[in-house]
Amino acid sequence: MYDLFANDYDRFVNWKSRLALEMPFIEKLLAAHPSTASVPKKVLDSACGTGMHALALAKLGFEVVGADFSGEMIAKARSNSVEIGLKARFEVIGFGSLAKNLGAGQFDAVLCLGNSLPHLHTQNEVDETLKDFASCLRPGGLLLIQNRNFDAVMAKKERWMEPQTHQEEKSEWVFQRFYNFEPDGLIQFNIVTLKRSGNSSWESSVSSTHLRPQLQKELVNALTTAGFGEIHSFGGLTGDLFVPLTSGNLVLTATKS
Repeated sequence: MYDLFANDYDRFVNWKSRLALEMPFIEKLLAAHPSTASVPKKVLDSACGTGMHALALAKLGFEVVGADFSGEMIAKARSNSVEIGLKARFEVIGFGSLAKNLGAGQFDAVLCLGNSLPHLHTQNEVDETLKDFASCLRPGGLLLIQNRNFDAVMAKKERWMEPQTHQEEKSEWVFQRFYNFEPDGLIQFNIVTLKRSGNSSWESSVSSTHLRPQLQKELVNALTTAGFGEIHSFGGLTGDLFVPLTSGNLVLTATKS
């Protein structure tokens, strides 16, 4: 899905407004955390997509490595790095292989943003990935996870998300996301992309993948099992309170014990 969607991803996300909203809280977490108090402040952005969070951190002076399972996303991240003029290393590496490829104990912080962790379909995969995150971190290192709040999604069977729009010269895009709730407990995540240039007819395409809804209590328990402590839950990357039935996101911070 993400190889096919890589060229449109930066049109789908309004990065200017998103980074303006999220980066103050991320920067505050990193600045306040003991593991990032010394130079260099080295951060791994796992499932980095097109690299925009990683590049925003590079702009703040962090030494950043971005990793993603999608080769096309990494190609776009490298292109963004050149276009923006900021230095960050980007590698094609998926969950579970980060420490093996990047080295154990190399990072002050690991980020897993953008509802990436739910792409793992079994609890065993989640457990192994959290252990991989822990292996990447120095003792006392920070882990930051941002998921959709699946406590609310599953309780209310929330199927539709707000459409996103983008305009670029004479072309425009509309992105509509929705879920199908599958009998096996997984969720089919769909993105309908509508595009037209000028007054031409709309062209449409659909990309799909599957997610495993991860509830707050399940993730907290899994983090504890993987060797993390000082676990805190927030309702978004603004630091607001997590409310299970109303928060849009589940954001977790944890420290490697």
